[in-house]
This record gives sequence, structure tokens and C-alpha cells, in this order.
Amino acid sequence: MLIKQTELQLAPHPRGFHLITDDIERALVDMGRLSTGLLHVFIRHTSASLTINENADPTVRQDFESHFNEMVPENAPYYRHTFEGPDDMPAHLKSSILGSSLTLPVTNGRLNLGTWQGVYLCEHRDHGGTRTLILTLQGE
Repeated sequence: MLIKQTELQLAPHPRGFHLITDDIERALVDMGRLSTGLLHVFIRHTSASLTINENADPTVRQDFESHFNEMVPENAPYYRHTFEGPDDMPAHLKSSILGSSLTLPVTNGRLNLGTWQGVYLCEHRDHGGTRTLILTLQGE
């Protein structure tokens, strides 16, 4: 069984939901070809998250952002963790709701996603900066 691991640095993105499937697939090619396996993707941050969803219509990503901003508002009067700005505590909550990792199937050296599925970087801060993903590939 092959096991490889690498870091993937993502350029800064504005707040919102951004497709990063192509970035992950490019890194997967550099890690080596597997006939069958799993790619575990972990984000090393507490104010951004990962998810899989619709990759074709950009309004889906806009609706995600709108919904999460409504569900987890800024400046809630009960937040105590506020010294890093009004977007910080909501970012931590959104990240916990969506999650910090994904496990994706790999078939014939490529991600085996559904036709309309893409991997999102969910940037919950107004100015999140560079984000780091740890990619761990295992299989044969």
C-alpha cells in the first residue's frame, strides 16, 4: 500500500465559498498515480472549512454564504471571543459546523466525484489569508 502526504498552499480568497477541486487534483497528480485509494484533505485552520457540493452554478456558492451569514450572524450579543474582529467567532462556528476534513475516493489516479460535485474552500473570515491543506493519499 502506498501512503504519501503533501501540503497544498492555497492563495488567499475573499470571504465566501470557492471551488478548489482543480488545485487538489493538480496536487494529486504530483503525489503519484493510484488505481484505487483515498485522499484525505485536512485544512489547518479554525476559521475556514471544507465541503463538497454543486460545482456548476455559482449562485449555489452565493446562497451558501448568504445562508451561513444568516444562521451564524456577526456581533451576536452573547459572543465573548471578540478581540479579533466581528467575523472571527462566527468563522469558528461556521468552521465547526462544516468541518475541517474530507475523505475522497481516488480511481485511476483521479478524484472520483459525482458529475456536479466540487470541493469548496469555505473562507469565513473577511481577510483569511493563505490557507494550508494537508493531503494524505493512500491506496494501491
